[in-house]
Amino acid sequence: MLKPALPKVLVSGCLLGQPVRYDGSHKGAQHAVLDRWLARQQVVSLCPEMAAGLPTPRLPAEIVGGTSIAVLRHAAQVRDSAGNDLTAAFVHGAQLALQLVQRHGIRVAVLKEFSPTCGSSQVYDGQFAGHTVPGEGLACSLLRQAGVAVFSENQWEAAAAQLEAYAV
Repeated sequence: MLKPALPKVLVSGCLLGQPVRYDGSHKGAQHAVLDRWLARQQVVSLCPEMAAGLPTPRLPAEIVGGTSIAVLRHAAQVRDSAGNDLTAAFVHGAQLALQLVQRHGIRVAVLKEFSPTCGSSQVYDGQFAGHTVPGEGLACSLLRQAGVAVFSENQWEAAAAQLEAYAV
């Protein structure tokens, strides 16, 4: 009898040490939960911004004039620090993340906090002054609307518990 495949988990590429952040750096995470998932080949990696074709390095971007939901409804924008409208690329990246989780049957994601794409509870305020506000990024919003449980890199244990709850 074949053993059922372990459920996959979406993890932001920058948390896996990939140099995909706007400044060409990464935010490589180290945690026993992540190590276990990697050893079991459960991790599916994605940087929605890179998948959408944005270059690295690039200017920092923030949600301006509303929330991620407002951006998805065309009532706010994602702009870079020079004022360029990057909304279409960020929406496309979020859609690619949604397609990826649907293709792999993913129900849990761990994404990079503060990102205009991946933030799960805090994002920058749109003023490019380093201040954060409660909110979520575009990919996080789309994934949550689709029923995916999204966590930040500060919530590995909670993400693991949720993944185990889904496996029951």
